[in-house]
Amino acid sequence: MIDLHTHTFFSDGQLVPSELVQRAHAAGYTAIALTDHTDSSNIEFLVPKIVKVADDLNHHSNIKVIPGVELTHVPPEMIAALTELARSLGAKLIVVHGETIVEPVIEGTNRAAIMAGVDILAHPGLISDEDCRLAKDSGVTLEITARKGHSLTNGHVAIKAREFGLPLVINTDTHSPDDLITKDTAVKVLLGAGIPPGKLSDIFKQSQYIVDKLFKNL
Repeated sequence: MIDLHTHTFFSDGQLVPSELVQRAHAAGYTAIALTDHTDSSNIEFLVPKIVKVADDLNHHSNIKVIPGVELTHVPPEMIAALTELARSLGAKLIVVHGETIVEPVIEGTNRAAIMAGVDILAHPGLISDEDCRLAKDSGVTLEITARKGHSLTNGHVAIKAREFGLPLVINTDTHSPDDLITKDTAVKVLLGAGIPPGKLSDIFKQSQYIVDKLFKNL
């Protein structure tokens, strides 16, 4: 199991990074990204801290730890600049908090994230056809999520991903220990989203592809 969207006590998660990583390792995970919520208020504090702890844990753990961020409720006009800043500070994975239908995310966030070339657009809600076309051209991966509420539009995301040939990953958006899932549960979430059984392996391979690509530069 690989999870590319999680939160620690650096934002609204319950655990320090070391405990989250250890619990994920004990649950059979092979890689995890630390992607705490950020905007212009905390990005220069947060990213170096996540980079430092990820580096420490990669030297002393059997699970790969990726330093990242989730740009959250950021005005769309700021997403590109904050993406660039996060990367310059050492973040290896940029996730954007997409237009979930259960939160008042600013319209245009999906488009701005895609145009900024982020790595993963999390829970993109009722993503439009035009944004899907742009995501395809930009190489942005869409997320199927196991998180309650955000998962309500998993079916729509899965349909659009198949229609436009977009890569998908499954993430937990973990905030507490109970949010971590097994691969069997991940399979059930994907099947529930309407992913054909024969396509499940493609989603797990996409997560592995992202990890392998990022670790070439770590």
